[in-house]
Amino acid sequence: MKLTTKEMAVFSMLGAVMYASKIIMEVAPNIHLLGVFTIAFTVVYGKKALYPIYLYVLMNGAFCGFAAWWIPYLYLWTILWGAVMLLPKKIPEKIKPFVYMVICAMHGFLFGTLYAPAQALLYGLSFKAMIAWIVAGLPFDFIHGVSNFFCGILIVPIISVLRLSEKNMGKDQ
Repeated sequence: MKLTTKEMAVFSMLGAVMYASKIIMEVAPNIHLLGVFTIAFTVVYGKKALYPIYLYVLMNGAFCGFAAWWIPYLYLWTILWGAVMLLPKKIPEKIKPFVYMVICAMHGFLFGTLYAPAQALLYGLSFKAMIAWIVAGLPFDFIHGVSNFFCGILIVPIISVLRLSEKNMGKDQ
């Protein structure tokens, strides 16, 4: 996956936008646009979407600390990316927004469950303790999933803007 100079610049900006959106939205716990951006970038850039996604992950660690909480981020966003990569390419236009919103919501609902195995390994939790950790986090996962669903309304417009900008940047070359 060799990158052009243009792609390096674009992906750097997109990763920075992800990080900036996270910082701006921190006033509302578990409500953010990270899933929205991950899905939109994946639809538009496919495999190369991993560049802005992991730039975000690295920026998050660099600015917030490479601590135990950060380690699950190394795979959490890849799971969402992978789910989107597995979607059929020819989804009917009328249902695309709903499909993307549901995928985004599912990632939010499952966030704590996906996060838990790393926490269990890092902190030596038994399976029973890991399940208790998941159950204790369900109210937060509920907020996360519902907010991801409604924030998912932005996915298709962001895809449209990214595709338009890619088309227009291609004319400049």
